[in-house]
Amino acid sequence: MTASAITRHPAEPEGVVAQAYWQMRDTWTVTKRNLRHFIRQPRLLVFSTIQPVMFVVLFSFVFGGIAGAALPGDISYIDYLLPGIFVQSSAFRSTQTAVGLAEDLERGVVDRFRSMPMSRVAVLGGRTIADLVRSIAVIMLMIAVAYLIGFRFTEGVVSAVGAVLIVALFGLMMSWLFICLALYVPGAEAAQTAGFVVLFPLVFASSIFVPLETMPGWLAAFASQSPLTHAADTARALSIGGEALRPALLAIAWCVGIMAVIIPIAVRRFRSMS
Repeated sequence: MTASAITRHPAEPEGVVAQAYWQMRDTWTVTKRNLRHFIRQPRLLVFSTIQPVMFVVLFSFVFGGIAGAALPGDISYIDYLLPGIFVQSSAFRSTQTAVGLAEDLERGVVDRFRSMPMSRVAVLGGRTIADLVRSIAVIMLMIAVAYLIGFRFTEGVVSAVGAVLIVALFGLMMSWLFICLALYVPGAEAAQTAGFVVLFPLVFASSIFVPLETMPGWLAAFASQSPLTHAADTARALSIGGEALRPALLAIAWCVGIMAVIIPIAVRRFRSMS
């Protein structure tokens, strides 16, 4: 990444409009850098796309008989599963946001960014946006594979796009959460491990894989309040039908509320790091 794209403005641009312009420009520059870094690592590209496809295929065939018995007769398990897998994949992929930032911190890349007259928000925003683009690309691949094994969007193109957008918003929120985690937990391995410890039970204690009605009462009560459940239920309703408004409002409220809290914390922490 060259410095030319982010050093043509003063360290403190005058005016709100000028600051916003250079923040967006710097964010886009960092986004392109992170996307190029991802594309130039073939092994990372392959494994990050194979894993969610494996989830789609394996869960569909392994749990399809048992979990499918709890569904209404007109809903196949692959139709129920795939929108949840979108959310699950976005959640687990967000751990790579923490790993990538932690690696940049360890290698001194972030220190080089700090030495440039560029927006501090751009370093964090560029990474989350790049991971959002990757997430949407993987979702498109998962949809293609799911169509080969029987999945279909039944609510039309607009609803299908809405399902992808809800999952993308959820993934963006998760990326910011793990950005904050990486800034407080030193080391890429520690950040990834801490992320999985928190995320793993939350993913399975949700409606991603099975209906809440199949869970014990206490667990169903907890899962019904989870943002993962709201995001999965919204994506599912927009994909195959059902009530979408209430879970959509809850999912959006969770995502916007968490980002409103966590982004200032992450930016403040980043600015205070020496």
